[in-house]
Amino acid sequence: MWEYTEKVKEHFLNPRNVGVIDDADGVGEVGSLACGDALTLYLKIDENERIQDAKFQTFGCASAIASSSALTEMIKGRTLEEAAKVTNDDIAQFLGGLPKEKMHCSVMGREALEKAIADYRGEAEKKVEGNIVCECFGVTDLQIERAVKENHLRTIEEVTDYTKAGGGCESCHDRIQEIIDHVLGMVHEPPKKARKLTNIQKIKLIEETLDREVKPSLKQDGGDIELVDVDGNTVLVKLRGTCATCSISQVTLKDYVEKKLRELVVPELVVEEV
Repeated sequence: MWEYTEKVKEHFLNPRNVGVIDDADGVGEVGSLACGDALTLYLKIDENERIQDAKFQTFGCASAIASSSALTEMIKGRTLEEAAKVTNDDIAQFLGGLPKEKMHCSVMGREALEKAIADYRGEAEKKVEGNIVCECFGVTDLQIERAVKENHLRTIEEVTDYTKAGGGCESCHDRIQEIIDHVLGMVHEPPKKARKLTNIQKIKLIEETLDREVKPSLKQDGGDIELVDVDGNTVLVKLRGTCATCSISQVTLKDYVEKKLRELVVPELVVEEV
């Protein structure tokens, strides 16, 4: 279960400015029902280009509703020039923070605002720029580049949190990593198999990876994992909590735990349950 701040809960349970402005001066639509999040933002703007009113309709989770509510409160009374400077981080900070896995909701609000302002100014809606990287959610390479630059993202997981790219079938992960490396001016590390680790170093790195990368994710669903032993390249573990009785525990072990250890320790590791 996500940990929400009191302000997120308040804006989710009592969202402000829900509805439609029939004679809106600017309308911005982002997302789609197919990908699970959709937002329409309506603006009423006076002769001095100051936002008199803002309303929204959204389909999404608690963070999407709270982010949309917060956005409308933040921009009402501001000039378009001032409103255009609102970032997704500003929306998250207004709410006292969002779970990192839900930052894409604040990004969606920022994008809806940009489209509503463009609509008011009579600017033609921009065609999708760039090449689609994530087919599951229709995210392009330029959208990923922008998210990485603006939010200083460094991992595929962070890109998924901000854009949803890579959160489906995962077949685009290699391409996402290439974009991250390009933006950050990074060069891929030498293949992990070239790393020479003593057994003690390997065990320590496995423990650190489980504590930092694996356990927090499992605990969100009431599960946990314990390192029992390391025998050569075989990692012996014991599943705890809901993971111990889960019907797809072996999928979790192989497709998540083993994959993560191979990525961050050495690629020859094999995870087995005891």
